[in-house]
Amino acid sequence: MKMNHTLFATIFFLMLFGCTKKFDAINTNPNASLDSRADWLATSMITSVTSSDISSTKSFMQPFMLGKYILWSENQESYQYNGLGQTGFGRITVLRNVDPMLKYAQTLGDQALASSYLGLSHFLRAWQFFQLTMQVGDIPYSQALKGESEKNIKPAYDAQKSVFLGILNELDQADNAFSQGKNFAGDFIYNGDVTKWRKLANSFQLHVLMNLYKKTNDNDLNVIQRFKTVAARPLMQSYADNFAVTYIDTKGYSYPWSKTSKQNNSFTIYPMVSSTLIDSLKAHNDRRLFYYTEPSDSLKKKGFTADNFNAYLGIEPSDAYSKTTTSRSNGAFSDVNKRYVDLYNAEPVSLFSHWELQFILAEAAVRGWITGTSAQSYYAAGIQSSMNFLANFTPASYTHGVAMDAAYVANYPATVALGGSTENQIKQIITQKYMAGFLQGADYNAWYEFRRTGYPVFKLNSSTNLNTPSTQFPVRWTYPQTELDNNAENYKAAIQSQYGGVDDVNQVMWLLK
Repeated sequence: MKMNHTLFATIFFLMLFGCTKKFDAINTNPNASLDSRADWLATSMITSVTSSDISSTKSFMQPFMLGKYILWSENQESYQYNGLGQTGFGRITVLRNVDPMLKYAQTLGDQALASSYLGLSHFLRAWQFFQLTMQVGDIPYSQALKGESEKNIKPAYDAQKSVFLGILNELDQADNAFSQGKNFAGDFIYNGDVTKWRKLANSFQLHVLMNLYKKTNDNDLNVIQRFKTVAARPLMQSYADNFAVTYIDTKGYSYPWSKTSKQNNSFTIYPMVSSTLIDSLKAHNDRRLFYYTEPSDSLKKKGFTADNFNAYLGIEPSDAYSKTTTSRSNGAFSDVNKRYVDLYNAEPVSLFSHWELQFILAEAAVRGWITGTSAQSYYAAGIQSSMNFLANFTPASYTHGVAMDAAYVANYPATVALGGSTENQIKQIITQKYMAGFLQGADYNAWYEFRRTGYPVFKLNSSTNLNTPSTQFPVRWTYPQTELDNNAENYKAAIQSQYGGVDDVNQVMWLLK
C-alpha cells in the first residue's frame, strides 16, 4: 500500500497535537511522551526519503535531464549539459530523528514493534548515507549525528570504503530486525508491512553490492560472497513491492508532472524526449515507446500515424540549445505521453523497483556471482516487470492504439535475448534497465549506471558540454558550502586524502577506481 489517506490522517494529528497545549487528561498516558511518537517520526523520515525527495514540476525533470531522458526548451539547463556543482548534506540532517524514534519505540512496551522501528532506522540510515557517498565520495558517517549525544558538531569524514562497509552492515541489521518485527504504524509506502520492508532492505543491498563490482578482490568487503548470501534472502517479488510513492487527487500529493485542477504546472510545455531513449526503443520495436511519449507533430503532418514507430522523434540531448528550440518550434520532437500531464495518479514513482532488482541479478549471473538461474531469466523478468507495470497504470486511451498485451509481454524478451561476450550482455542489461527507468529512479539512477558501466552511451559534445574540461564527463558533485564554512578542517582532510586537495567534479572517488 502506498501513499493514501492514512498519511493525511497522520499529518492532521501531527498538526493538531503540535499546535494544542491542552489535552484532555482522561486521554493522556502519564508514562508516554507528549511531544512526539515513533510513528510520527517514522512518517517524517519516510516522507523525506521518498515523496519529498521526488521533486515536482520542473525539478522533477532535472534528474532525467542528467540521465539523458529529457531535454529542456525553456532555457539551457546545466544538468542536461553535464553541469554539476555543489551538493548538500541535508540527507544526514534528516536522520537526526532516528534516535528519538527508537527511544519512543521502546516506550511502547512491545519488543516486536521496537524491532520494526529498529529495522526502519537501519534502512533509512543506509539509504541516506549511500545516496550521499555516491555523490561525493568520503562523508561523515561514524561521527555523524553526534551533535546532541557527544557535542560533536564537526564530524570527521570516513573513507568511502568504511562508509560502504557500514551501509552493508546496517542493511544486514535491517534484515534481521525486520525478521523479528511486526507491522508498524507511520508508514505510507508499505503500510507498515515488515515483510515488504525486509524484501526492500535485501534487494537494495544487492544494488549497493553491484555498485562495488570493481572491489571484488577486497577481502573486507567480500562482495561476491555477500551477494550470494543476500540473494538467498527474501527479495522483491513483483512491481507491487516497489519502493514507490502512489499519488492521489489532492494539492501537493498529485503525480509530480501532472497539471490538474488541483495542481498547477506551468512547465509542461518545455520537455522533449531524447534520442537516447527513443532510438533505443525504436531499434528494439519496444512498445513502451507508445506509453512513454507522444508522436511528433511534424511527422504526423507527413502522414505517420500515432501507432507507427516512425511517428516518434527523439532529440540528441547534447545538441546546441538553439538547435533544440528550433526543433521544438517546428514540432520536430516527441513530448512525454499526455497521461503524465493529465492524470493525478499517472503512475507510482519508484526510488527502487522490482525491475531494477531483476537486472541486478541478471548482471550478477553474467558476471558469475550467482548460479542456478540463468541471466536470461532474470533479464526477461526485469523487462516484463517494467512492461506489466506500464500496462497496469496506463489507460488504453494513452497507448496510441498499441497495447502491450500478455502475449506481447511474454514473447518480447526472446527478441532481445542476451548474447555475445560478457561485456555485450552487460550492455544489453543496462540498456534495458535504462529503457525501464523513464521517469523512475529519481535519485540519478540512470546517470550512476552510465558512470559505472558506460551504458547506454551518452554522446559527448565538447561544444555544448558545460563541464571543464569540455572533453570529458563529470563524475561527482563537490562538497557543500556549509562544510567549507563550518567543518573546514575535516573537509580539507577529506579532499586531501581522496583528491590531492582538489575538490572538483572530475576527481575520481574510491568507488570508481
